[in-house]
Amino acid sequence: MRARWPVLAALLAVGGSYVVYPYVTLFRLGEAIRHGDSATLQSLVDWPAVREGIKEDICDLVLDHPQMASASGGLPPFGSSFVRGIAASSIDRAVTPEALVAAVSSPPSMPAPPNGADVHVSWAFFDNPTAFSVSLTAPGQAEPIRLQLELRHGQWRVHRVWLPADLLQANART
Repeated sequence: MRARWPVLAALLAVGGSYVVYPYVTLFRLGEAIRHGDSATLQSLVDWPAVREGIKEDICDLVLDHPQMASASGGLPPFGSSFVRGIAASSIDRAVTPEALVAAVSSPPSMPAPPNGADVHVSWAFFDNPTAFSVSLTAPGQAEPIRLQLELRHGQWRVHRVWLPADLLQANART
């Protein structure tokens, strides 16, 4: 019986570490954003995968809502490849660690943080052993921002981000 205690303690320690690890990653992500640490953001986020997901969401939004393009006086969507090509360069420039830091940092003269800078976790849970989902609420946003972290090579990283429709529409217009 005494020989089993070290094994049981080791299994509990490994299991507890596994459960806590994505929450620690979320904390590190928040701290990196608050302190403007682009290098840490680079290591905690799979930026190419996040950009691709946002491009897909914008394409889906524009193609599913062609009246948005007509109402703004723009050209109607001609196909997903055309829309994707237009969105790709602006998304590639806008969705970077540096752009995220710039978007949420406020100069000392500003009395209130910019819209979306005061984000809180609504819920977070495991989807499966290698996927962890998070819902974030931001002031002024009706819909939550959703993140999905994936465990790859022993590290949890943000792999996918789902932005609220109003943020996607603002990006689709630019």
